[in-house]
Amino acid sequence: MITDTDLKHLKRCVELARTALEKGDEPFGSVLVSDDGEVLFEDHNHVAGGDHTQHPEFAIARWAAENMTPEQRSKAIVYTSGEHCPMCAAAHGWVGLGRIVYASSSEQLAHWLSELGVSPSRVRNLPIQAVIRDTIVKGPVPELAEKVKELHMELHRKNK
Repeated sequence: MITDTDLKHLKRCVELARTALEKGDEPFGSVLVSDDGEVLFEDHNHVAGGDHTQHPEFAIARWAAENMTPEQRSKAIVYTSGEHCPMCAAAHGWVGLGRIVYASSSEQLAHWLSELGVSPSRVRNLPIQAVIRDTIVKGPVPELAEKVKELHMELHRKNK
C-alpha cells in the first residue's frame, strides 16, 4: 500500500526529475529517507555529460554505504521517480538498503519510449525483484506515473 508519506516523497522525486530535465538531463529523481522519516539524501540524473552510471539511485547507494550503518541502511526507504535499472537495483541490494517505492515502472518507460520511436537501451529493463531477492518494492503509482511520462515526452520532443 502507498501511504500519504510515500506520496509526499514520490512527489519530491518527480520535482527532482523536473529539475534534471530543466538542466538538460534525463528526468529521474530519487530521495533516501531514514526509518524515522528524515530525508537523508536526494539527487537527480547527471548522465548528460556522457557517464550513464550517474543515476540518483546509484548515488544514494554510494552515499548510504559511506554514511550509514548496515542496520540504518536496512531500515531506510528509497523513493524514486522511475523504477531502478538493473545497475541501481544491484547497488541497492549490495549496500543493503530497505524498501523501494517508485512512481513509474521500467516497463512503462520502455513502452513510452517505444511510442516515441526511441531505440531501446542497451541494458535490459528488469523488474527490481529480478535483481534483488529480499527487498519490498512498491509501485507504480498511476497519478504520478502520468507526470513522469509527461517529463519523458518533453525530453524526447526537445531531442527530435
